[in-house]
Amino acid sequence: MAIRRVSGFYRTPPWGPVPQPDFVNACAAGDTRLAPRDLLALAKSLEGELGRVPGERWGPRAIDIDILDYAGQELDEPGLALPHPRLTERAFVLAPLAEIAPDRIVAGRSIRDWAERIDRTGIVRLD
Repeated sequence: MAIRRVSGFYRTPPWGPVPQPDFVNACAAGDTRLAPRDLLALAKSLEGELGRVPGERWGPRAIDIDILDYAGQELDEPGLALPHPRLTERAFVLAPLAEIAPDRIVAGRSIRDWAERIDRTGIVRLD
């Protein structure tokens, strides 16, 4: 696996019903020979190594690694949907993703276009 691009870091308000501190979000793009399910298994393994423990959905966590897109593949399996089903609804994803993949097409629009249409209130790029 080779990481090719990494966005800046963004401080973002928490998403969901559980009160918690702000998050720091970023996106990375890379190349891999792993199949999507194997890449997900690697991501979950890394989360565990970095201190993530099972908890409340959308609750506080040490880290959260999601696969947002996999070479434009569409997939809908238990535990893995590609592209990520809420990618176009979340500014905390779109802001950093637009830095590294502005021309990527998801659901008929570029990431740049999705990012320009969404409310970015409370999202701050950290320098």
